[in-house]
Amino acid sequence: MENAFGQPQSIIVLGGSSDIARAIVKKLCAARAQSVVLAGRNQTLLDEAAAEARDYGATTTHTVRFEATEPLDAARAVSACFEALGEPVDLVIVAVGLLGRQLEYEDDPTMAATMATVNYAWPVAALSELRRRLVAQGHGRILVLSSVAAIRVRRVSYLYSGAKAGLDRLCDGLADSLAGTGVTLQIVRPGFVRSKMTAGEPEIPFSTGVNEVADNVLRGLASESRVIWSPPILRVVFFVLRHLPAPIWRRVANR
Repeated sequence: MENAFGQPQSIIVLGGSSDIARAIVKKLCAARAQSVVLAGRNQTLLDEAAAEARDYGATTTHTVRFEATEPLDAARAVSACFEALGEPVDLVIVAVGLLGRQLEYEDDPTMAATMATVNYAWPVAALSELRRRLVAQGHGRILVLSSVAAIRVRRVSYLYSGAKAGLDRLCDGLADSLAGTGVTLQIVRPGFVRSKMTAGEPEIPFSTGVNEVADNVLRGLASESRVIWSPPILRVVFFVLRHLPAPIWRRVANR
């Protein structure tokens, strides 16, 4: 259960090798999270993330393997995480994502489908099982890593952004469905984040690092905000950008 200060003590991370997720977990462990389950595809990176969690204060860590290209396996992966934890779950972080290479993938049906599966279909299947389990538990929080790219899709990343847009909108409805259940859902919308996923990509205005995102997430977890923006100024920026006429948007967004 969360401690007297509302801080989660038991955490599951789907996409546990994500740089952003690792930064969040380290800060949560430093704030007294005790039990952590890290799930993903790369065992080496999961082991590194588990060691970091222990270094920052976790007393128990577990890892679970899954492939985000297999959405029909999502329920099994979620179940394995709950079983590994062996106690009520305070917080589940959904950090599964694949940025990919738009210009290479857009004419490749297989890779386009992979992008949609990893960024949308697998998280949706996992969220369905998470909803069932947490509602039955009677409490818990879900934190879903979306992106500001979901707010208005850019030509240069429409496979990634389009899938994130679908996930973002679905999570908004899912959060409404949880009203009165004791379970809540928050959506994280980072801007460009310097991480291994964006290595080699040109930075854009309001770029941040993973630790800055983690700081914003911890502040957001202490609030009742449905959406956590990182950096917070992007809430205002995208309020303007989402209403730009299409010809102007294309010139601004595709530079």
